[in-house]
Amino acid sequence: MHFKNPEILYFLFLLVLPILVHLFQLRRFKTEYFTNVRFLKKLTIESRKSSKIKKRVLLATRLLLLSALILAFAQPFFEAKDHKNTTNELYLILDNSFSMQAKGPRGELLKRAVQELLTETPQNTTFSLLTNEQTFWNTDIKTLQSDLQNLNYSPLPFDLEAQLAKINSHKSAFKKNIVIISDALGIPKKSTQKTQPDDLAYLITPKAQQKNNASIDSVFIKQTLDKFYEITVLINGFGEELKPTPIALYHQNKLIAKTMIPFKTKKETINFTIPKQAFDGFAKIEDNSLTYDNDYYFSITENEKTAILSLGDPQKSNFLSRIFTPEEFNFTTSDLRTLDYNLLDKQATIILNEINEIPQALQTTLQNFVIKGGNLILIPSEDSDTETLNSLLKNIGNLQIIATENTPKQITKIHFDHPLFSGVFESKITNFQYPKTEQSFTIKSNSPNILSFEDQTPFLTAVAKSAGTVFLFTAPLNLKNSNFQQSPLIVPVFYKMGIHHKNTLLHAATIGNNSPFWVNTTLTKESILTLKGKNEEFIPIQQIQDNKVKLTFADLPKNSGNYTIFNKEKALGTMAFNYPRTESDLSQINTYMTTDFETLDSIKNVFNTLQTNRTDHQLWKWFLIFALAFFLAEMAIIRFVK
Repeated sequence: MHFKNPEILYFLFLLVLPILVHLFQLRRFKTEYFTNVRFLKKLTIESRKSSKIKKRVLLATRLLLLSALILAFAQPFFEAKDHKNTTNELYLILDNSFSMQAKGPRGELLKRAVQELLTETPQNTTFSLLTNEQTFWNTDIKTLQSDLQNLNYSPLPFDLEAQLAKINSHKSAFKKNIVIISDALGIPKKSTQKTQPDDLAYLITPKAQQKNNASIDSVFIKQTLDKFYEITVLINGFGEELKPTPIALYHQNKLIAKTMIPFKTKKETINFTIPKQAFDGFAKIEDNSLTYDNDYYFSITENEKTAILSLGDPQKSNFLSRIFTPEEFNFTTSDLRTLDYNLLDKQATIILNEINEIPQALQTTLQNFVIKGGNLILIPSEDSDTETLNSLLKNIGNLQIIATENTPKQITKIHFDHPLFSGVFESKITNFQYPKTEQSFTIKSNSPNILSFEDQTPFLTAVAKSAGTVFLFTAPLNLKNSNFQQSPLIVPVFYKMGIHHKNTLLHAATIGNNSPFWVNTTLTKESILTLKGKNEEFIPIQQIQDNKVKLTFADLPKNSGNYTIFNKEKALGTMAFNYPRTESDLSQINTYMTTDFETLDSIKNVFNTLQTNRTDHQLWKWFLIFALAFFLAEMAIIRFVK
């Protein structure tokens, strides 16, 4: 037991006073009996005995009354169970990712969590609140009321590790209480182990009533016909016993087609045929679960052919003409003797196809071409002048040819993670018919390989230079030296290199992916491009080239939808943005969180637990009650006991 005012205990010495008074009343007197009262002697003896008992009981009652009063004013208490953490700071981590759209017994999980915070958080409690995108340090519930009521879902997935890192980096002299409100969807185990040893973490996991969900994964052009596009919508189903779901296609908010998804499997495809023209719209499904992944926005621009120029012997470029077809490309060939240098800046991609010696004037022009955002593909010949080739490579790619190898080699490895192969392969292929070369070059390069020989040396590599890219083969591709032209790899490799830095025909970007978008326009240095959507307007990061502008977006926009690119009031094109589909599978719950943290079922229980464990057990009220009881007992003894 502890006392808040221990100095009051000195008043216990006052207990001597009732004892002294009692002893004074017990003094003995000599008694003389007169004849006229002798008959009362027996009665007096009996009364004196009962009086002694009454006085002793009164003395005990008064001593207990005075002791109880003194102890009450000293305010005794028992220390709280968790008294060492009473000064801890409180941090609330609120998951407002899209998975919190799921419905629980009392509505959407996020909205219910916000309502509980507003109603159950004590008004005088100071805390810090962290959401997926916002941080509020050292605030209170009254100050945060408006922000919480207007809190929207975030396209960023919940990153517990990052949130804990923010809290750990927030300097404080006190320990921390961390309350995590999340459905624990897709959180890796390592994230739950980032709390400091002295910190206390609590977990509230609101649970969805059902795990079934349907999500539009992507939209792509399956086939291009004379007057139509056949587009395919890929839909993923999560959960068990999925029910047929309606799907509709909209163009500029106008319904143009509608059908049903049967969901015989968990991956379904639905095909639509639309006119071969510009398209700005979205596909939409209707289910009773998450809503953020029910819409998929996309835009189709009028197809602008890509200009590609191959320099070298036209006979050696025949295989390229079969890849760069007239439907998509303006492919031309030229030898160095008849080259019109004015054509170079009009190309998107230039191929140096087995040129023995590169003139200095051409080197300078190609260097400027790459800096301005062009793609350069270098295919050496068996008789290449390595000195002039190295001069070009040094200036535009920091690459160097070291030596010639006359040993046959096989091309055995595809680097699937390279950006050039984005969206090319559905799965990683390890067993394929390996192309080979008879002669190759050894190069010095710090750039990642795209294709590699069996000895892990590069067959094809790439290096970015300013806004452009340089691709280098390390072996001639003519049929005498290599059978790469007969390999299935040649089509996707050259096709992707040809359209590198070119927008796809169907555009559907993912928010946060930060893939660049190119706008063909000429701007002054003071001009700024703006993107405008239905509910949002923003300015992207932009890099101005001679006749085009490179746009990057970081985490913008905040809302999915169709957007128009404006230069002041002039519309230059359209784009479409979609939320990442990382939250669609509601079954990916991290069960480790429930073992790594103390779990509670509501906000109310969090504050009740903290208050119960950290509140001292005060006893002064009980001693006041005892004092009152002894006072009443004393009055009763005086009044009723003879």
